[in-house]
Amino acid sequence: MENPRLTPVALNDGFVVAITIEAKEGEAETVAAILQGLVAPTMAEPGVKLFLPYRSPTNPALFFIFELYVDEAGWGAHQETAHFKDAIEELVPRAGRRERVPFVPYVPI
Repeated sequence: MENPRLTPVALNDGFVVAITIEAKEGEAETVAAILQGLVAPTMAEPGVKLFLPYRSPTNPALFFIFELYVDEAGWGAHQETAHFKDAIEELVPRAGRRERVPFVPYVPI
């Protein structure tokens, strides 16, 4: 059975946060492990549709995370979870650069 949360319409309906993280020298494997550890608890949150971390094949210190929430409140709730707070505490000192940009759909499907 197809997951109704993953249809084109469902994927276009929500609040997206695009995150780019570049790990400091020698910290890439730790950053990768932190992001991997966030996937399961984040996907279990009711306000989360997708949490997909990616790693650049040409620059292993560069990560991109695609986050899709039901709405902006879902993003806010995510930031209040213990797993998020613990991960951020570990992640921020290891990141040389971190950018978070929210997006909302503007073209209906």
